[in-house]
Amino acid sequence: MTDAVLRGAEASIAKGSQSFAAAARIFPADVRADCVMLYAWCRHADDVIDGQDLGHAQRADFRAGQRARLVTLRAQTEAALHGAPQTDPVFESLRRVVERNAIPPRHPLALIDGFAMDVEEKHYATTDDLLTYCYHVAGVVGVMMAQIMGVRDERTLDRASDLGIGFQLTNIARDVMEDAAAGRCYIPDDILAATPTRYAAALRLLDMAEAYYDSALDGIAELPPRSALAIAAARRVYRAIGEKLRKGGPEAWERRISTTKAEKAALFTAALGDVARSRFRTPSPRVGLYSRPS
Repeated sequence: MTDAVLRGAEASIAKGSQSFAAAARIFPADVRADCVMLYAWCRHADDVIDGQDLGHAQRADFRAGQRARLVTLRAQTEAALHGAPQTDPVFESLRRVVERNAIPPRHPLALIDGFAMDVEEKHYATTDDLLTYCYHVAGVVGVMMAQIMGVRDERTLDRASDLGIGFQLTNIARDVMEDAAAGRCYIPDDILAATPTRYAAALRLLDMAEAYYDSALDGIAELPPRSALAIAAARRVYRAIGEKLRKGGPEAWERRISTTKAEKAALFTAALGDVARSRFRTPSPRVGLYSRPS
């Protein structure tokens, strides 16, 4: 498929996420197309709520009109889920992906519910509160991506959700200062109370993320080879962002933490070993991890 809908989605991922764009090149063509189109809708929805352009340049007045934008976003999403072709390419992307892969409508709507938590400026008192948020804005995306790759087994979808949660915990740790500047704090009260500094709290989130990344490795074993490699590479890249924060100390927050092209290449090579290892290791039980809604 090379129509305008897919071309727009390709442009979105190229500008919005170099890490995922690089990993997505490994997918088979049909899987890549649907993953890229799902990404385009997710990216658009996030930008609508946060007042950003492809995840950057947040408007100072992004709170103004945010509730109305959420209402419109939900209505457009529901219209796409009803199956009629959409004039907006972003929502036509969603419609095609959901239809082709039999993705339950509750999953895209769960993502909208996550954005509603941002609009409501939800306060996170406990770690469980935070994990519920992480599921809605990232774990459920992992579930939908896995369904595009042909996964239907609920236990494997749990592992896909774990990977998304690991990604989000890493994002929160990386973006602590940026979020503070926007008047947001995602670190829950129970972690803040148990740690002496925000940096120490961020390291606690990274420690939590490791358990979710470990669980995700068992899910990778159930994916077709090329999809497994793409996901293993993305897992390596996100974990590397967390490691840079660990090694760099609080000063690492003074600039956007990312990986270079050379680092990505090395991480992609290491991901080959992860895929092989996942095929031969005994799956670990999911003990103490978030239980996604059924």
